[in-house]
Amino acid sequence: MGPKAAEDEIVTGKSTRGLTLRAMLPNAITAAALCSGLTGVRFAIAGEWSFAVLAVILAGLLDGIDGRIARLLNAQSRFGAEMDSLADSLSFGMAPALILFLWSLQDLPRLGWFAALAFAICCALRLARFNAQIDVDEQPHKSAGFLTGVPAPVGAGLAFLPFYLWMATDIPEFRNPVNLAIWIALIAFLMISNMATLSWSSIRPRRHVRLELIAVAGITFTALLMEPWWTLAAICLVYLALMPYGLVKYGRIKRQRRAASAGQADA
Repeated sequence: MGPKAAEDEIVTGKSTRGLTLRAMLPNAITAAALCSGLTGVRFAIAGEWSFAVLAVILAGLLDGIDGRIARLLNAQSRFGAEMDSLADSLSFGMAPALILFLWSLQDLPRLGWFAALAFAICCALRLARFNAQIDVDEQPHKSAGFLTGVPAPVGAGLAFLPFYLWMATDIPEFRNPVNLAIWIALIAFLMISNMATLSWSSIRPRRHVRLELIAVAGITFTALLMEPWWTLAAICLVYLALMPYGLVKYGRIKRQRRAASAGQADA
């Protein structure tokens, strides 16, 4: 683990006497992710909505590499795991909640604030659940290569979907506070749900399509540069469309395990 163990990674207990210099790099990236997420709130206060959302997205990108760098450098630490969870709670829970409140939800002073609070609290609860399960051996979702609920960075990205569409189309309905409150409440529920969701380790493309996927990745990167809001909206919709597939795939694995257990019991 460290800065935070990947949720699809089996973690082994490892104690260190202190924070080594080698551990500074991944934790510095975590700190940068935290600063980026909080700077998004500053942009939102100034009414610079695009910069606010992009700052949170940058925090998500940094969050995606800090743990991998830590494992590459063998710099995992409990300190890093705790720091990463705290940074995630602020960058992907509090910051998006405040940005969306300032952007739209403040037009519903009470319901809008409750929706923003629900999102921030559910993000914190999800991260607390993850930390509580770090040393738990029996984790059916993780052992099958799946996550439990929508990850916090992904949840933040999904919560901004109405903003992406508003920027791309300039249709005022996407900024409607009632619709936005319902939407982020749904995303908050998905974060703390017990449903199995796809992780990178559970997505294993066949050999004959790998070159095509590399080409798609390159095209997607180009699309992000040329049409960022449409591309971000499309990524969110693809993720949402894959959620039923993840449930079906996990159900298949669960049935195979049950059949194998029954076969061993009969033997």
